[in-house]
Amino acid sequence: MKKHSIGKIILLLMLLLVTMTACANNGSKITIVGSSAMQLLAEQAGNDYRLSHSDSNIVVQGGGSGTGLSQVQAGAVQIGTSDVFAETQKGINASKLRDYKIAVVGIVPIVNKGVGVKNVSAKQLAQIFTGKITNWRQLGGKDEAITVINRSKGSGTRSTFEDIILRGQKPIKSQEQDSNGTVKKIVNTTPGTVSYLSFPYANDAHIQKLSIDHIKPTNKNITTNKWQLWSYEHMYTKGKPNKQTKAFIDYMLGKKVQKELVPKIGYLSINDMKVTRNSKNQVTQIGK
Repeated sequence: MKKHSIGKIILLLMLLLVTMTACANNGSKITIVGSSAMQLLAEQAGNDYRLSHSDSNIVVQGGGSGTGLSQVQAGAVQIGTSDVFAETQKGINASKLRDYKIAVVGIVPIVNKGVGVKNVSAKQLAQIFTGKITNWRQLGGKDEAITVINRSKGSGTRSTFEDIILRGQKPIKSQEQDSNGTVKKIVNTTPGTVSYLSFPYANDAHIQKLSIDHIKPTNKNITTNKWQLWSYEHMYTKGKPNKQTKAFIDYMLGKKVQKELVPKIGYLSINDMKVTRNSKNQVTQIGK
């Protein structure tokens, strides 16, 4: 056989190997997009999963629950993460998606420490975010104007907050931010500000968490719905997931993540809940 023929065969074999490797990598790639509240958990779980699954390729991005749902519905990603039920979102056909409830996350109103307020009633909190209460003095705090920082439209955290606290009332027009981290930074550094965060991001000593009706924002109070500001962390797939995606979801629901990683980061295991909540915010005790 001529040398140039051998070289050509070797080149073709190399190209075939590269193509096969690329296909294999593409098949094992899991792209997860959506809830910024769930991003911490998904990223850490993905990193841990790779340690025992060297052939896995997990990419985690935020963008908000609305983005996660629309992207997974379009088939652009393998998993869409969301703080809200798919059936509550316009333009989403929930019947085409599979819902895996991975964890529960609390939401807590936060204020700049200088305002001098540590507790509000649920009614007062609604009045703040609808513009009816405009100065912290009205709540026994400092004579200082209230600056509301809201979450961006499409945020699952915002949707949950407004469903439970505003109950159909129109929110005040205000600055909007799409990430927990940015909200925390603004409230830390800007006098008079108020907003809300998911629990895993609200662990900063500079943040003043607000109790609601003298109930403290704790995971223990969430388990019984005593603290009502919470949501499920959903992972949605478009129909039946492929083998690699299903394996990762099973890992998320397994003992290592549920008993170790979930509480470590600040979420609540789905197995610790004593109540369930449906897409209409109806709460039922488990076992009844």
